Order: sequence, then structure tokens, then C-alpha cells
Amino acid sequence: MPHSKRTATGVLGGLMGLVGLSTVAGLLVTATITPAIAVTGYSASSAIQMFEDMPSYLKIEKLMLPTTIYAKNSAGKDVKLTEFYDQNRIPVTFDQVAPAMYDAILSSEDKNFYTHGGIDLLGTLGALARNASSGSNRGGSSITQQYVKNVLQQTCEAQATDQDQVDACYKESTANQGTSGYQRKIQEMRYAIQLEKEYSKDQILIGYLNIAHFGGSAYGIGAAARHYFDTTPDKLTIAQAAAIAGMVQEPNVLRIDKPAGSTTAKDGTPLNGAGDGYKLTKVRQDYVLDRMLKDKKITQAEHDEAVAAPITPKITSRPQGCSEAKGSEFFCAYVTSIIRSDPAFGKTPEEGIAALRRGGLKIYTTLDTSLQKAANKAISVVPADVPYMNLGASGVQVEVGTGRVLSMVQNRPWSDQPDNVTNTQVNYNVRNKNGGGGHSAGSTYKVFSLINWMQQGHSVNEMVNGRVGKKTVETCDGNTETVWTGSGKAPDGSNKVNNFENNRGYTGTVARFTKDSLNSGFLSMAEKISVCSTNEVAGQLGVTWGDGTPLTEVPSYSADLPNRPYNVLGSSAVAPIDMANAYATIASNGTLCAAKAIDRVVDADGNERPIPDTKCERKLSEDVAATAAFVLQGVMTASGTGSGARTFDGVPIFGKTGIHEYIHTWMIGSSTKVTTAVWVGNVDAVKKNGKRVNVRLSEHVESGYKLSRIRNSIWPAMQRAANAEFGGGAFPKPSAELTKRSFAQLPSVIGLDVDAATERIEDAGFSVTVGDPVPSPEAEGTIVEQSPGAGRVVSGTTVTINPSDGEGVVVPGVSGTPQDATSALRAAGFTNVTQSCEDNGGAPDQGVVTGTDPAAGETVSRDTPITVNYQSKNCDGGEGDDSNKPGNGGNGPGNGNGP
Repeated sequence: MPHSKRTATGVLGGLMGLVGLSTVAGLLVTATITPAIAVTGYSASSAIQMFEDMPSYLKIEKLMLPTTIYAKNSAGKDVKLTEFYDQNRIPVTFDQVAPAMYDAILSSEDKNFYTHGGIDLLGTLGALARNASSGSNRGGSSITQQYVKNVLQQTCEAQATDQDQVDACYKESTANQGTSGYQRKIQEMRYAIQLEKEYSKDQILIGYLNIAHFGGSAYGIGAAARHYFDTTPDKLTIAQAAAIAGMVQEPNVLRIDKPAGSTTAKDGTPLNGAGDGYKLTKVRQDYVLDRMLKDKKITQAEHDEAVAAPITPKITSRPQGCSEAKGSEFFCAYVTSIIRSDPAFGKTPEEGIAALRRGGLKIYTTLDTSLQKAANKAISVVPADVPYMNLGASGVQVEVGTGRVLSMVQNRPWSDQPDNVTNTQVNYNVRNKNGGGGHSAGSTYKVFSLINWMQQGHSVNEMVNGRVGKKTVETCDGNTETVWTGSGKAPDGSNKVNNFENNRGYTGTVARFTKDSLNSGFLSMAEKISVCSTNEVAGQLGVTWGDGTPLTEVPSYSADLPNRPYNVLGSSAVAPIDMANAYATIASNGTLCAAKAIDRVVDADGNERPIPDTKCERKLSEDVAATAAFVLQGVMTASGTGSGARTFDGVPIFGKTGIHEYIHTWMIGSSTKVTTAVWVGNVDAVKKNGKRVNVRLSEHVESGYKLSRIRNSIWPAMQRAANAEFGGGAFPKPSAELTKRSFAQLPSVIGLDVDAATERIEDAGFSVTVGDPVPSPEAEGTIVEQSPGAGRVVSGTTVTINPSDGEGVVVPGVSGTPQDATSALRAAGFTNVTQSCEDNGGAPDQGVVTGTDPAAGETVSRDTPITVNYQSKNCDGGEGDDSNKPGNGGNGPGNGNGP
């Protein structure tokens, strides 16, 4: 800013400096423009040498232009999401500007533009004189010199990283006081002369109109015409052109987009607003019109009409930023975070921001607007704000085999000034390097135990004792930690890790554990495969803590120690987009593709630029991936934990559910084409009064769903939309090796009581069913039958055991005549004895006993029917006990005397 007061000494010094530098100015013009004229003398030679030593070549950098971000609609057409800019600029060509605009700017700024060689010498020297005497920074420069000044200023601003540096660029490029001001003018002249040799007058003039500042963020005639009058430069009227041309002297004072006033008087009174008819701009407009009339660019009638007309702006804003990407704000923020951090856009975040706001790039993203619309509708069942918790929800979809992010939504809307209650700028789907990102994954994390299990050579059909009880979990490097599973308290007073709905667990296959999401089963698996190795598997598939820290290390924002038993159940806070990519790795037959949000980048000249390097790498063998998909398909069957999220559209899917302490609930699943991850939860488990509490999702209902199950509304809606657009085929068949049945030695438990027998069988890896008691003379409860019997059988076979009822009697051996045998049996306590005769001519007349049914030695109850079998020459006339012989008229069955 010029000083309001100057001392005599300052004026004198300025005038003396002016004399010296004016000599330089005169000589440089003489030597450069008319080199044939001889210039002699030491002072002249020194001045010329000084001028020659100044830089002579000015590189005109690309204009600072807005960057546009695009998505694709359902027809595959690129549609604009939003723009970013520091300078609102719409470049135009020479023939896209009305002649009135050229006339206005030339008459007011440089009427001799088309006749001088780049320098208006008299105007420049006059300006130097005024500057020396008054400190003014007004006027005197040719259009070419002003173009040079704007180029220098923009080149400086293009490297600025904050507002202070931008302000410094302005001060440097507009300095008019003292020696630095004179030197700047001389340097401008040097550059201007050179530019006139390289560019045509028309090129310089349109270059100036495209770069000039017209107030606020409006740069260039294209943006000024649109912003102030909602028109294009070729349609500007004389009055409009004069108003815009007048702004270049003091753009932020003479702007006409501030109805309340663009500046104030010394007493604070607003000036240059709608209330005073934009008086300051009107004065300057009239000056421009007077100059146009004097230069015969307009007629008197045109002049008078324009002067008489009030300034009537029609302000048209050019929205920018992620808030303009309606419905896709968080995806937009994700893209801009990549631009700030990826080397494809600059070596530093500042360079990335400059590319975004000044580079004039066209960034074509992976976002699918039709899936985004469907996802926004699906997530809307979760309110943005509830009184009982900090409720959050998010959904993200990635393309299998590419990592392209197709949709990204959440329940809480975006705001440029977030209150983090009803709106936010926190993206729940992605990592947050500043700490606090991610959410505890719950049982969706069990997929990494499943993969680890197979990678260490185990079959998914291997039987494991998943009953509740004590688990000695291997953590890392051979270390172990004891965990108690089941309901209630552990012996040390801590809470046990329970199964869903207090399931007491069972001995079963890992595939069944996954289908049922059995906590005790997965902790049993961790007795054989370490927690550390499972966390490493997750890391290999791209999953980290929410701040990017490896899962085997301590995150920056938490005191939670890694590699604890609870990790296998999903205690670690992870980002949904990472989990989606991990599941997509399974769906793509083992190839992990890093998340990709940008498909193409085109610069302002139409050239393709490098995009962020997102690689696809094989991380799982095809056998492991196919078998994992096979097991996860079981989760989505009618009896699996994912049954509530089925899509019922015929497209094959797999998935996994997850709940962590009823604070977070997840659903992640995939077709062969698209993977969808949904999370709903208490963002920080803190009530709004600041008191830390664990508000359980299961205690609240929204949109007809318990919050713990509302995933079953969101996920299938999102996945169905993806299936409808992308389709999906069958997953590969699982590996025979990884699904093979294993064999184990089944012990005998005959003679043990029920509890001891059950424990021994389950410890051997088998399931147990206790059958009904059977008659036996053994003590009641003693196991007397086992099926199958002891030996080598298929692992996990269900073994049926039968205890003794304690009331059994052994059938004695009998012989002799049927009458003797019957008497002996009755004497032994059997109450229901019958006879069965078989004719045999060689048998004695009285008959001979051949055996009993049940046979001798079998244990039965006393009321069990016993049949004495005998042979006789004549069964009809034999000497059996006719009173109990079938068909006779005694008390035996079938006697015909029943009611």
C-alpha cells in the first residue's frame, strides 16, 4: 500500500533515483527500439550494460485454471462432480471476445497498443514521476507491461503454499516505491520489449484479458463476463464492457458482486454497493466510456445511453469444492486426499493442492453415479443424528479385479463447517492418518483366521473342539495367553468371551464355525495358528489399523496392544475400504487390487498425465481363495448368520457378518464382480454429554430394524444394485485338498459315566449325542453302548452313547423241554414268556429247547417278552405249556377274547 505521508527527504531521494533510472529507461528504449542510433558516453554505456544484464526472456507459464472432477453415469458418460480453483477463469480465444471489450480496455489502458513496441515510454516515465512524488501505484504501463506484471505475479502465486505467500507475490509484482519500484518497472519494460518480438499484438491482448484480475476470484474476461453479467465475452454490451474494463485498476474495490458494499469510507460507511448504485464502479465506467468516445470507438448516442444506464449486475456464482458434489461429497474428499498425497500430483502436499486448485486438470474418477444413488438411498435408513449415541453408518463398493471404488456413502451429511453432530467431514469409510480412523471389525475379521488356517495346511473340514471353556491361545513367537469362553466370569474375575445367544459351542469343522460365527471355535483355532500370523495375513491383504499402522504394531491413537487373543474376533479398528478390498481379493481368486479412485487425468492442454500407481498383486493362492469363497457362501445360506442379508436375485454371493460388543455391526460380501462393505456403529462410544458409555445397538430401533441388524437392510440393497448393473457368475470350486475329511482314532468309552465319556470323545475331536438309557445290569448312567465303536473313523463324526438304566437282567441259558425252560425263565423274574414250536420228526415227543429270543446273555428288562424256541415231532400235540402258546385259549396274545 502507498504511504499516506511522505517526507521531503523521501521525495528528494525518489526524484534522484528517478533521474538515474529514467536515464536507463530512455537509453534502453533508444538502444533496443532504434539500435541504429549511436549512443556514446560512459553513463550511457553503463546504463545500457545494466539493462542488458537484466533477464530478457519471460516464460509465460500456463494459466492458473480450475480443475474439474468427473464421475460416470449409468450410460457411461462423464458427468461433472465439482470444480476446484484459486482463480475462477474461463479462457477464451481472440474471436470469442466482443469488439466493444477490446475497445474499452484499449481506450482506458493503452490507446497506442497497436502502434508502440511494447512500452508506452511517456506514460511509464510519468508514472515513475508520480510514484516518486506521491507514492501512487497507478497507471502508466502499456497493456504488454501489464501482461508481464500479471504473468510474473501468477508465476509467483503458482508456487505459493499459503495466503501470506500469495500476498507477498502481489506486493512484489506491484511494488512502485523506491528503487525496487523503479527496477520492477525497468524489468517489466525489458520483458515487454522481448514479448513484442515473440508474440503478435492480438496474442498479447487476449493473453492479458485471460490473465487479468477482475475482482474476488474472477480472473480473465471469460469468468468476469459470466460472474458479473451471466453472459459470454462475445455478447458483452458496451456498458458491460466498460464496467469490466474499469475494474482492472482496483479489482477488489470496483467489483460489483457485493451488494452490501465492496469497500468502506474512513468512517466505516459501506461504499460501492447496491445502495449507492455501485458508485465507484460507475465513475470508473463513465471514465472508460468517455475515453471510448474520445477515441471514436463509440458514438455519442451509444456513450450517452451507457452513461445513463445504471450498473445492473446479474451475479452468477461458480460453486466449487466437495460441498458441490451433491451426494458424493465424501468420495470427492477421498479423491482430493489422494491428490494431496500421491506423487503423481506433486512431491509435496502443497504441490498436490496447487495441481488441484491451479492446474486446470480434468480428473476422471471411478465413481458410478447409479450405484452411488442406490447406496445413498440404502444408507438413508440410518438417521444422521439420534439423541442416544454418536450414530454413524457407511457403505463402500469396489470392483473385483480392479480395485475401482464404485460408491462411497455415509449417513451423516457433509458440511464445509461441520459440527460433527448433525454433519461432519470425517469419512467413515477410509483411514485417518491423524488417528481415530476405522471401526472394530467384529466377526468380519474372522476371514483372516480362515485364510491363515488354510495357508498353514489345514482343511476347512478339519474337526476342532469349539466348546466353551479354557483356551490357551498362541499370540506371537510361541507365547500364549489364557482366554475363558462362555457366559459369566472367568476364574480370575474377568468377563468370559461368549458366543452369540450363549451357544455353548461344539466340536465341528472350521467351515461350520465360519457359518455360525462361533467365537469359541475361532479361539480354539488360535490355539493352533498364532494371533500374530493371522494379523499378518490381514496386513498382506492391505488391512491396517485405521491410522495406517500395521496391525502387528501399536497404533498412534490407542493404547491397545496388538496380537492379543481378541484380535481374531475383530477387536482392531480398521477402515471399511480396506476390508472391502480384502474380501474382493477372495472374489478375484486371490489377487489384491489397491483401492483406485482415479481412472484418468488430462492436463489443460489435453495431454494424458500419470495417475496414482495402484497395483494388482497375487496375495492368495487360487486354492485358498476359492475355498474361502466356498466357505463364505455357506454364511449366506438360510441357516448361516448372513441369511438376513441375502439378495434373492440369482447372482452368487458370499459374505460375512460381524458385531463387536454391540457397538459396531458389519456386513461384507461380494459377487464375482463387485464387493460391498457396510458398517453401522457408535462412532466413539461416547454420549453427547461426554460421559463414556457403551450404548448397545441392539437396544435401539430405526426404520423398523434393530440397529444391530440394520445392516440387513443396507447391504442387500447396495449389492442388488451392483448385481443388476455388473452381474456375476459362479465362484470357482473349492480345493479338494483344503476341504478333505480327516480321520482320527475314536476311543472306547464303555464303562465310563456320561460326563467322562462325553469329555473323552470331544477331546478326541468328535461330537457326542447321548441316547436313551438302555437296560443293563451295570450301574445306572454307565455307558454300555457306543456307536460307532472304537477305532479309526472320520474326524468330527457324531458318536452316540447310551447309558445303563440300572435295571437290566441277563437272559439265562435254558435247555431241556419247553416246560422246563419256561419255568426257569419265570423263576429268573421274567414275566412275559412265550413258546415257539418248530416241527422236526427227529425231535423227542416232549420237545427240545433250541434257544431263546432275546438270546442267552443279552441284557434286557424283566418285562421284555422272552420267546422259548423248541422243536417237536408234533407241535400241535406236544407237551409245551399250552397256556402261553400262541393261538391257544389261555392268556397268551391273540386268544380272541379281547374286548
